[in-house]
Amino acid sequence: MNALIDAVAVESRKARSARVLWSTGALLTFGVATLAAVVVAAGRTADPAILAKLGPQAATGDWTALLATAAQVTAAGGLLAFGVGLSWLTGREFADGTISGLFGLPVSRSAIATAKLIVFFAWAVVVSAALTVLLLVAGFALGLGAPDGAAIAGVARQFALGALTALIAVPAAWAASWGRGLLPGIAVTVGILVLAQVSVLADFASWIPFVAPAFWSIHPDVDSALALSVVPLVPLIFGAATVMVWRRLQLDR
Repeated sequence: MNALIDAVAVESRKARSARVLWSTGALLTFGVATLAAVVVAAGRTADPAILAKLGPQAATGDWTALLATAAQVTAAGGLLAFGVGLSWLTGREFADGTISGLFGLPVSRSAIATAKLIVFFAWAVVVSAALTVLLLVAGFALGLGAPDGAAIAGVARQFALGALTALIAVPAAWAASWGRGLLPGIAVTVGILVLAQVSVLADFASWIPFVAPAFWSIHPDVDSALALSVVPLVPLIFGAATVMVWRRLQLDR
């Protein structure tokens, strides 16, 4: 246990000084909040052409429009951002050539991999919380007033969506570890996005773990919460696979 705590402390220091995580988190939080605010501001205009392009939900120009837009962007953009961040956390040792030095440490490689996953989840929760706060700030700045009960529930779903999206990005850690670099992890993240889109078109998206969080957040009125029960399978399976890859690492292959 002490070895894992030490590994988490070291990985946390790496993460705090990592420009990749800072820039990725900033792009996601400010990007989603800004885009959602722009859509709501456009929806509050009287131009019928703009209103027609935005659709009936976004055109309302209220908290519902702000949060619905944010959820749609977070579903795709959040997965990509978290996948990139996790690919860097687990693949940077191979890309920087520092992986060989880990074999001489008194901490096991499986503990290091576990620590990387723990730090990733902590970072994802902080990013999700920051995005939620920025959306509230954007709503007040747009003059939407105090959020009602439905809006508060939407804000809670937005935070949950961010955390759940981080969970389904864990396959990127396994790919980056197995492929020994950042690009395999990013490629798998893009593949998950494609799978999600195909699942939506096939009309069975709600029970696909890579789609269930977004489906639940965007369509809370539909009985989709039960489908969230399959989401923890993704981090459990691929998290264990990532630790296994690190445990069996060899310098010659």
